[in-house]
Amino acid sequence: MSNRIIPIIRQSAGQPLALSTDASGVATGLLLDTLQRPLRDLRISVTDRCNFRCVYCMPRAVFNQDYSYLPHTDLLTFEEITRLARLLVAHGVTKIRLTGGEPLLRKNLERLVAMLRRIETPDGAPLDLTLTTNGALLAKKAHMLKDAGLNRVTVSLDALDDAIFKRMNDADFSVADVLEGLDVAHKVGLAPIKINMVVKAGINDTEIIPMARHFRDTPFLLRFIEYMDVGDSNGWKMNEVIPSRQLLEQISGSAKDMQLMPATSGRADETAKRWRYQDGPGEIGVISSVTQAFCKDCTRLRLSTEGKLFTCLFATHGHDVRELLRNQSDDVLISSALAHLWQLRTDRYSEIRSQQSGPLKKVEMSYIGG
Repeated sequence: MSNRIIPIIRQSAGQPLALSTDASGVATGLLLDTLQRPLRDLRISVTDRCNFRCVYCMPRAVFNQDYSYLPHTDLLTFEEITRLARLLVAHGVTKIRLTGGEPLLRKNLERLVAMLRRIETPDGAPLDLTLTTNGALLAKKAHMLKDAGLNRVTVSLDALDDAIFKRMNDADFSVADVLEGLDVAHKVGLAPIKINMVVKAGINDTEIIPMARHFRDTPFLLRFIEYMDVGDSNGWKMNEVIPSRQLLEQISGSAKDMQLMPATSGRADETAKRWRYQDGPGEIGVISSVTQAFCKDCTRLRLSTEGKLFTCLFATHGHDVRELLRNQSDDVLISSALAHLWQLRTDRYSEIRSQQSGPLKKVEMSYIGG
């Protein structure tokens, strides 16, 4: 099969981040977009590489041995990432999540964690510093990450059955690798630990109940995610989505001790709706990214590996901030540009998905993280 080109990753796809000297760009700790959504979360992709080839994210037919990844010189340095993070925290960011690709493939990542840990919010509070990983390298790196200041991790695990899991990751990694990483992360104190399972009809939907039962009496919070139309490489089809409502009914109907009821949610902008078991401890979460859009509460800004900012997971282009960082632009000018970008934000793709007149060239999830 010939390579598919994903234009959004190419340098020509980015738009320069416009400088603004408007007084409204002064950092006050509260930055609102056009729909009055504050900037609270920053997701930083530290690499575009991954050791998995998950069918819904980096299918091997596209991301094969001939695929051109970003050269190291194009990647933001840890110093550049930290500088930008500090400016965004001044605008209201309270949580930073490190993503990829697979972030644990980035050499010396614990050094970046330590640098980010030193940043405080305007009121002196520490950041909520977290990381999303496929878990394959977590057992080796959990202790270093915790010592560097990481608070917690989210681990992707799409099946307990080894054959199904390997079919999903298409890289011959076993479930045991991920389970070991979870155990080590728990022992070193990275908590709470969330487990994300992307459910794709006909691939791993038989694992819904085994996953729910296995993680019920553990320290880990299992979350089921509807298969999303992120990017263009995964060949997304609506009939491969299992709605969260159907998934909840399936779990509740599987056995008397698996019946669920709504649980109290955390933050207002939390993407997962929480459900607890009626007869005792334990809960799950569902992220209904397709059937129940949560755009109105989205407070996330995403930074790509080589320095493009994306105001939506389903964006068609990014805004280049790397040139500003490397041209020694004044922090005040960059801060104003960041404010201007967020204040112009109108994104609500999931709410208007059905209104789209045709396919969009969306950014790949492996490029800016989920």
